[in-house]
Amino acid sequence: MQLTHDTTSFKKQKFPIIVLCENVTNAPNIGSLFRICDAFGIQEIVFNGDESSIISRKMKKTSRATEKYVSYKFITNIEAYLLEMKQQNQIIALEITNNSKSIQKQKFDFSSPIILVIGDENFGVSENTLKHCNEVIHIDMFGENSSMNVVQAANFALYEITKQCQDINKW
Repeated sequence: MQLTHDTTSFKKQKFPIIVLCENVTNAPNIGSLFRICDAFGIQEIVFNGDESSIISRKMKKTSRATEKYVSYKFITNIEAYLLEMKQQNQIIALEITNNSKSIQKQKFDFSSPIILVIGDENFGVSENTLKHCNEVIHIDMFGENSSMNVVQAANFALYEITKQCQDINKW
């Protein structure tokens, strides 16, 4: 028998992970990010930009009301936010660069909370933001394409990070 939202036996928990969205503006992507962050027990989503450009009817339709359960906020200066948060958090960007490490080989350090930075649907995480990151990770890809949808990439990364966190029973 298929289980419903009310009959699943999943243990509800929050992980010390913040998803920082740099210039992610597509309403369906934002709605899907809320669903994913709810599913993986993410502490908070941080958007840079104006709330009116992010919270829309189209986003709410895709999120299926998860924006009511996932904490989120808006910032206007991503660099100032990263400088402030770097004192107490690890900042990890999800981006393909010359120096990025494969997420499949990454062993995450859970001694402090993680901020996972994801980037613009077309341009990824900016060079300026990458300068403030402790690490840059990527998803190995084996086809012709060198990128994937920001939501799909975030889903993959959050699965791997929360899996490793659960495996060591840190939180």
